[in-house]
Amino acid sequence: MSQENQKPIGSGFGAKTPAADVVKGMDLSGKNVIVTGGYSGIGIEEVRALAGVGAHVTVPARRPDAAKEALADVEGAIEVGSMDLADLASVRKFADDYVGSGRRLDILINNAGIMACPLARVGPGWESQFGINHLGHMALAQGLLPALKKAGTSRVVALSSTAHIRGDVNWDDPHYENSEYDKWGAYAQAKSANALFALGADRRWDEFGVTAFGVHPGGIFTPLQRHLSVEEMAAMGWMNPDGTIPPAIQAMFKTPEQGASTATWAATSPQLEGRGGEYCEDCDIAQLSGADSQRWEHARPWICDDEKADRLWAMSEEMLANA
Repeated sequence: MSQENQKPIGSGFGAKTPAADVVKGMDLSGKNVIVTGGYSGIGIEEVRALAGVGAHVTVPARRPDAAKEALADVEGAIEVGSMDLADLASVRKFADDYVGSGRRLDILINNAGIMACPLARVGPGWESQFGINHLGHMALAQGLLPALKKAGTSRVVALSSTAHIRGDVNWDDPHYENSEYDKWGAYAQAKSANALFALGADRRWDEFGVTAFGVHPGGIFTPLQRHLSVEEMAAMGWMNPDGTIPPAIQAMFKTPEQGASTATWAATSPQLEGRGGEYCEDCDIAQLSGADSQRWEHARPWICDDEKADRLWAMSEEMLANA
């Protein structure tokens, strides 16, 4: 059924809608939100939009002092916690402390991530992009499940990417133990995994009132590109050799405020009630890809596959249990 549900619903918003417009008129007073990576890039704009309409937002951060400084001018009820997605002990401690506080959790946005970085290993030897972007966030969501249940109805948003189009999960060697490392292939599988995690979480946790969505935020210049040189971005057409941005890319790429909108919409929109598990882009459910789909748009079939979602869940639970 997952692929059949992958159709736009006509949300009324678009690619360049700012996040603040998505929640305009809403009152999220009394709602508790967690946004990982919520102190830079699109994450801080998600925090700004949600706190701006009354939500109490917690931002777990690897560098809490830097997060507090970055969030100092953001209005609303915001607190910073300590957590490193590369360190499962810190992820579990943050989740245990949050659940132990007795609070419910209405919205979890798994926004943080790394992209196209040199080969590095985290935890028990996991490839870092898969380990941080997928496994760390899965452990966080599982640890926070009691708080998500307590809300009665809650949403989980997993930040995926159009990069999923580059490839499915590397099922036989996800940590590049027996194959040559490909930083873009590793990023692609992590982003496919993020979307499949949302599908799997939605299927498993629906009985608890938890709804999950995968989200492609769009092309945005943020600190996510910190591992890419100007030369590499020029080779991909994102930049000119002198570091300036070509007009066509300026027209296609979003600002961080616009890039935050799809996750914010997926986290809050009443239009999504009764749905779940879909992959979203440009503030709408993404279309399932077809022969005419461009290389930067739509959902590829492998991220809308219930069997793959189940396979990833089982594989990931085994990795987390043995870490």
